[in-house]
Amino acid sequence: MGARGAWLRARPGTIDEFSDPYLKHPGSNRLRTVPDGLWLCFGGTESDPYVDVFVVEACSTITNLLDKRSRFAPSMHSLLAVCPVHWLLDNVSPSHEMPRWRYTGLLRSEPSSQLVLPVRDIRVMYALLPRHYEGFAASQIPHAHEYFAPVSAILGPGGWQHPLLRSFIARTSNRANFWEFSPAAAG
Repeated sequence: MGARGAWLRARPGTIDEFSDPYLKHPGSNRLRTVPDGLWLCFGGTESDPYVDVFVVEACSTITNLLDKRSRFAPSMHSLLAVCPVHWLLDNVSPSHEMPRWRYTGLLRSEPSSQLVLPVRDIRVMYALLPRHYEGFAASQIPHAHEYFAPVSAILGPGGWQHPLLRSFIARTSNRANFWEFSPAAAG
């Protein structure tokens, strides 16, 4: 049973952040990374599952930005996404009554325990205050998985629905790293 690349919003979620998915390092049972925004794209098969991750981190200070960047540094390649069973059993959304576990396309039956998946790919968008964004953008080079925006772009008019922000987020896709070649267009 293969997954179809099902994206699900994991955060922000409920008020109880411990019932929502989080990220952790293998072997760690205490330290969790609970991003401000977290989307999971389930892929693979039931016997070889994985998840691709899109994270949004709001940063109120440069120190806060540096702390959050360290959590997703390229050397930190071993990350796991933990999906609590309660979250998996809940509906995709209030308007979509399918249980999340079924929507992932990975599981054949209702889970009785949490689902822990290796993170295959991660993209992180850092939302910075305007004064921090301008200085950072003028003097830093982001890693290939990092994207930066002023927080006003996310919280401004239209928010996530604003066409320029949606276009920016579309460029974070791992498909954006590949050239789309059409033999017919090449003539």
